[in-house]
Amino acid sequence: MKDIVFRSLSEHKHSLKAREYSSAELTRVFLERIVQCDHTINAYVSVCPEEAMKEAEASDVRRRNNEELSALDGIPYAVKDNIAVKGMPLSCGSKILNGYISPFDATAVRQLRESGCVLLGKTNLDEFAMGTDTETSAYGRTKNPIDKNRVTGGSSGGSAAAVAAREAVFALGSDTGGSVRQPAAFCGISGLRPTYSAISRYGLVGFSPSLDTVGLLAHTACDCAEIMNLTIGRDSLDATSRSHPSSNLAALIGQGIEKIRVGVVREAMSDELSGDVACAMSKAISALCALGASVDEVSLPHFDTSYAVYYTYTAAEAASSLSRFDGVRYGYRAENCGSVEELFSKSRGEGFGREVKKRILFGNLALLEENRDKIYSRAVAMRKRILLDLRDIFSRYDILLLPTASAHAYRAGSQKSALYGRDDLLCAPASLAGLPALSIPCKVPGGMPVGIQLMGRAFGEELIFSVAHLLQNALELSGGDEK
Repeated sequence: MKDIVFRSLSEHKHSLKAREYSSAELTRVFLERIVQCDHTINAYVSVCPEEAMKEAEASDVRRRNNEELSALDGIPYAVKDNIAVKGMPLSCGSKILNGYISPFDATAVRQLRESGCVLLGKTNLDEFAMGTDTETSAYGRTKNPIDKNRVTGGSSGGSAAAVAAREAVFALGSDTGGSVRQPAAFCGISGLRPTYSAISRYGLVGFSPSLDTVGLLAHTACDCAEIMNLTIGRDSLDATSRSHPSSNLAALIGQGIEKIRVGVVREAMSDELSGDVACAMSKAISALCALGASVDEVSLPHFDTSYAVYYTYTAAEAASSLSRFDGVRYGYRAENCGSVEELFSKSRGEGFGREVKKRILFGNLALLEENRDKIYSRAVAMRKRILLDLRDIFSRYDILLLPTASAHAYRAGSQKSALYGRDDLLCAPASLAGLPALSIPCKVPGGMPVGIQLMGRAFGEELIFSVAHLLQNALELSGGDEK
């Protein structure tokens, strides 16, 4: 039974339906693997074994009675710990929420529950999703399962590591400026940032609400399509959510891509890319051409400003979003305070980590009346220009291709400052425009996996999954030494 953890979501789906094994057996194997492996990886911050087994056994009863709730009924998964799960801790990787238990489910979690999926636990993350390697978490760094001396990426590093280490079949994460895609690339799995508003944000703790999305992590593009089918839809609890025009996001998978026009973003192919990433991009372009797609170089004129715009937006919105954590209503409260002002100051000062404080300070600076026109208003104007650039490109091309990150996973404690802005720059355009983007892994000979990113039109996930499925299969066939 141990070998079944190495199967994909699609394989588990068919095996459960064929009664090759039960959901209870599958869940027990994953729980045992968490006990055996996670003490060296630190992917999880909390696990719920008893509840998971009850959900799995209920799934088996439904299957025996031919009452499955969905195609993924009985599949075990994990949830990033900035997404609410009723009755479980919701820490956001921060001391300031220590001891807080969520009284409700996020909409995406509720949808998965209603589909019969089995929750294993909550995963680690950078504090309030602010970081690129989980090193800002109050619960310590998550280690890359491929090489534990390397980082997982962030902020959804715990979710990516849980999937890569086969401690969950799939996981929910959140993506603001690459927080699902970059860790997916570093851990050798697939990670989707959906169209903004396609998946409800209700129950996702806000970092930057105009960019935040619930994201998906799994082994293949096809797996991501299966999960997204269960989590899309208009939600009355999230005013920004919208219905998806497609009822089956896997519908185009398996079809040819002979008429597809692919644009390779020129500005993303800089000299700062590592040799491994440049090699992976070359392999991806060759594979797409061999599959019959038309591939051209395109220019995104304001690409190099994306990081500055992203950082300004997220800092400003974070300063507002995190003002609710004041030591009064819930979470950490400082002791021996002589006034309300001191309570606020000490609780936030002791509860928030350095990265969060830095972004709050910059956000408040950008929003000061004397700075607003110089900083925040300029970022708003530039975001509109980036959106217009992308609209123009997508009037001529169906898919954009660019690296997910500038290099493979780096060693813990090294290169962070060099990669921090560059990797956000590669992921930021899709976030700023609210467009879907999927990172798929590419193995290169003798090295760590790297990620290739496919970006599409708003609500264009169906086509992205189709192209990514063929490309992922082609990249796996084209090689890369197993580690």
